[in-house]
Amino acid sequence: MCVDLDGTLLHGDMLYETVFALLKRNPLLVCLFPFWLLRGKAYFKAAIASRVSLDVALMSYDGRVLDHLRATQACRRVLCTASDVRVATAVAEHLGVFDEVLASDGVTNLGGRAKARALVERFGEGGFDYFGNHRFDLHVWRHARRAWVVNGSRSLLDAAARVSEIGGHLPREPVGALVWAKALRLHQWLKNLLVFVPLLAAHQFLDAASALKSTLAFLAFGLCASGVYVLNDLLDLQADRQHPRKRNRAFASGRIPILHGMLIAPLSTVAGFALAWWVAPNFAAVLGVYWLTTVAYSLWLKRVEMLDVMVLAGLYTLRIIGGAVAISVPLSFWLLAFSMFVFLSLAILKRYTELAALAADGRDQASGRGYATTDLPLLQSLGGASGYIAVLVLALYINSPDSVALYARPKFLWLLCPLLLYWVSRAWSVAHRGKMHDDPVVFAVTDPVSQAVAGLCALAVLGAI
Repeated sequence: MCVDLDGTLLHGDMLYETVFALLKRNPLLVCLFPFWLLRGKAYFKAAIASRVSLDVALMSYDGRVLDHLRATQACRRVLCTASDVRVATAVAEHLGVFDEVLASDGVTNLGGRAKARALVERFGEGGFDYFGNHRFDLHVWRHARRAWVVNGSRSLLDAAARVSEIGGHLPREPVGALVWAKALRLHQWLKNLLVFVPLLAAHQFLDAASALKSTLAFLAFGLCASGVYVLNDLLDLQADRQHPRKRNRAFASGRIPILHGMLIAPLSTVAGFALAWWVAPNFAAVLGVYWLTTVAYSLWLKRVEMLDVMVLAGLYTLRIIGGAVAISVPLSFWLLAFSMFVFLSLAILKRYTELAALAADGRDQASGRGYATTDLPLLQSLGGASGYIAVLVLALYINSPDSVALYARPKFLWLLCPLLLYWVSRAWSVAHRGKMHDDPVVFAVTDPVSQAVAGLCALAVLGAI
């Protein structure tokens, strides 16, 4: 019984897994990829596998295939894969269900026809069953006694039936729109509503042209952000699998193939920049700064304690800057100062919540981060102070000439201060009790009390206009 690894036994592809693990460690090594490929695909796989160490225990395996392997101990079970022998051996040793491993060895890439030849030489024509998932496996099924199609389409099953007897078909669970929506983080597009803040603050929300540009800016930020979220998930596969909730993400769990993510990330990003250029070249430049910062955050900055939350707060503020540039209104010093402090509080709140969850799980260090659970009191004090400073900036603005010039009844704005003080205090109280969602934005949108506070703030602003 011969079983393929990538896409069959494993919900994923070890080549892509190792590539992203290597890029996570040192992105500059991508410059060596062309030179390794010139020496052949087998050498390329070996060069990458020798430089990374994956925790194969965290991988997402197909339980149906494993159950079949464990139930048929009478026959010889072989892991036969085009993945590098280091990776294949580690998987076989971890699972403990294989008697033999055949894999690429740095010289021969054991895929397609090469795999078929190796199996025929080892077991003879028709001397083995083969579990596969790809059209390349048709070369093997031609020489197999029976073909087992795993996670393959109906058309692949029909093609396999034309060259071999079908032993079984284990179809892939369909990926619905909801899974893709979560993978693209469409709910995170709520953060991009910040591009409308300059439109509202400048009282231009009744101007159709400005409203249209703000809407397109919102979509551009969303597309660009989705591309980066997918890239971040691909780079964080190993870390996400160690997280109690993130291990269920589409790519970490294998529900969406890594290759699909590699395609959708650049397509989404390019679409975002095309839309941004149509809005205004200056806005496209702001979006470029946002994209570069988010990529740098995904690759390096999020591992540096304190700098990571500063960058997150800056990314929130960049959305406001982009919204102002899109409709060509001057940036307000007060708005930038307020946003920096309030978003720093939210960024620290996010990190605090993640650490609190790790502490509750009995762990003392965040994987891929620069924090330990002993930092919880420090983060709590810094986050709360930052939120209160944001309210102080708002109070100073209300009493400034800028406020008097823009609002007919600025005294109504004073109602914002106690409302925001209450919300910041309550958010940190909820986090302290371990009931905060690990994304404060999701909490703010779904929490009824937060919704009520937002409504009262809106009434106060309308009263001041």
